[in-house]
Amino acid sequence: MHDEVQVTRARVRSTDVLVVLLLAVVAARFLLPGAFDGAAVRAWSTVFVAVCLQALPFLVLGVLLSAAISTLVPPSFFARALPRRPALAVPVAGAAGLVLPGCECASVPVAGSLVRRGVTPAAALAFLLSAPAINPVVLVATAVAFPDDPEMVVARFLASLAVAVVMGWLWSAFGRGEWLRPPVRHGHTAGTGRAAAFLGVVQHDLVHAGGFLVVGGLTAATLQVVVPRAWLDAVADEPVLAVLVLALLAVVLAICSEADAFVAAGLTSFSLSARLAFLVVGPAVDVKLVALQAGTFGSRFAVRFAPVTFVVAVAAAAFVGWWLL
Repeated sequence: MHDEVQVTRARVRSTDVLVVLLLAVVAARFLLPGAFDGAAVRAWSTVFVAVCLQALPFLVLGVLLSAAISTLVPPSFFARALPRRPALAVPVAGAAGLVLPGCECASVPVAGSLVRRGVTPAAALAFLLSAPAINPVVLVATAVAFPDDPEMVVARFLASLAVAVVMGWLWSAFGRGEWLRPPVRHGHTAGTGRAAAFLGVVQHDLVHAGGFLVVGGLTAATLQVVVPRAWLDAVADEPVLAVLVLALLAVVLAICSEADAFVAAGLTSFSLSARLAFLVVGPAVDVKLVALQAGTFGSRFAVRFAPVTFVVAVAAAAFVGWWLL
């Protein structure tokens, strides 16, 4: 009961902040009309609206599919479908992300459920990394965001799948049981059916992912308008630095994978290889994922898994980008 009160209060505070921000924007629009008429502001608003409107349909579809997977498909299905040997289970679990979509927020609890039901951790972690990165919604969104560069879809798929499989095999070879805290089973509220659970997940994930989409759109628009073009060109002209900068930007922004392609498409100063790093690193390791992983598997796991994942993701993106792009 106490936890429910705390959750309710947290939601009220978040809603209050959102309302205050919206009222401030509306008030500024009427009190300072001239401030919104400049060419830079118009360009900024155009980029921001374009990013959000392009990504919104894919974000909604991805949330619906993710909610269906997490609430309607029993986790025991995955345990029966995967091979018992970790060396074989890892690539199978990684490939399952192609047909079993889910966003980052959903893949962590699903992976926790797999571990709790006896699936080898290496396979569960491979699924955790692949599901938000190579599912059909993400690949279609990438194709729409890069209509003139269809090779970006293939590059994203290969690099992201490689990250999932390599990290699964690395955990199988070097991971220790004491680093991975067994996930705690959370009971369901009595009388809650699957339909109610599905709607609850959709509502939570849509608000959560939509907020990160807005942050990503704001950042992409700001980079295009506020940051001097010479600065962006200076970073973008250095291949290694450009890859590292966009990889770190993906970690900080923590954009939902259904929407990150449209943000990457707006970073036109950077090469395709650098933007590929943004797309590969984001769904594999970012600030919200590290927090989710620490809460599900423990901090000892997160502080080891996240840095190695970042290095593997950057290396995979750099290699695939050099090869295909």
